[in-house]
Amino acid sequence: MTSSQTNAARQHPHIPLDELRAQVAACRQCPLCEGRTQTVFGVGNPEARVLIVGEAPGKNEDLQGEPFVGAAGKYLNELLAIAGLARDEVFIANVLKCRPPSNRDPRPEEIQACTPFLREQTRTIDPEFIVTLGNFATKFILKTDVGITRLHGTLQRAGRFKVFPIFHPAAALYDGKKREALENDFATLGELLSAPDGRAATASSSS
Repeated sequence: MTSSQTNAARQHPHIPLDELRAQVAACRQCPLCEGRTQTVFGVGNPEARVLIVGEAPGKNEDLQGEPFVGAAGKYLNELLAIAGLARDEVFIANVLKCRPPSNRDPRPEEIQACTPFLREQTRTIDPEFIVTLGNFATKFILKTDVGITRLHGTLQRAGRFKVFPIFHPAAALYDGKKREALENDFATLGELLSAPDGRAATASSSS
C-alpha cells in the first residue's frame, strides 16, 4: 500500500461487514423497506478476490435473505465452477438490498439511498475484480450507457477495480442463446484470474 492509500484509509476507515449488515437491516431510507420481508445484504468471503454484483433481490432472495438463490443461483454456482471458483470464495451482492415490487427496475431515488452500502462493501472487501451481472449492474458500476450486449466478456476499469461484465444468469434461463456466451465469459474470467497480470490474451479490453 502506498503512503497516499494509507492516508486515505486513515481518513475513511473500512466498516466491518457485520456492522454494515446491521446498518442495511435497519435502513428505512426509501419506500422499498415497506414491502420487504428482509434485506439482502450479500454473502461470501469477506476478503474475496472477486465481488459479484447483480441488480436487486427477487422474490426468493427476499424470502431467504440471500442473493442468487433458486434456478438462477444454481446456474450461477455452475458458472462459477467454470471459472474455477466456488460460491464461498467470492462475495455476492446487489446494487439494491431490498426487492422492488414485481421485480421492476430500480428507481433513481432507491439507487441513491442504497448505493452507499454497496460502495462501503466494495471498500471493505477490496476485490481485484468486480463481475457485473446484467445490464443494470454493468451500467451502474461503469457509469456508462453502453449495454451488456456490447460489453460482456470485455475487461473494463472502474477506478482501481477491474470490472468484467457478464450477462445475468437468469437471462440464459429465458434465452438459450445466452447460455454459450455466459459460459464462455466465465471461462474467460477464470483465465483472467490465473493470468499473472490479471489479463488473459483471449479477453478484449476497452476503455
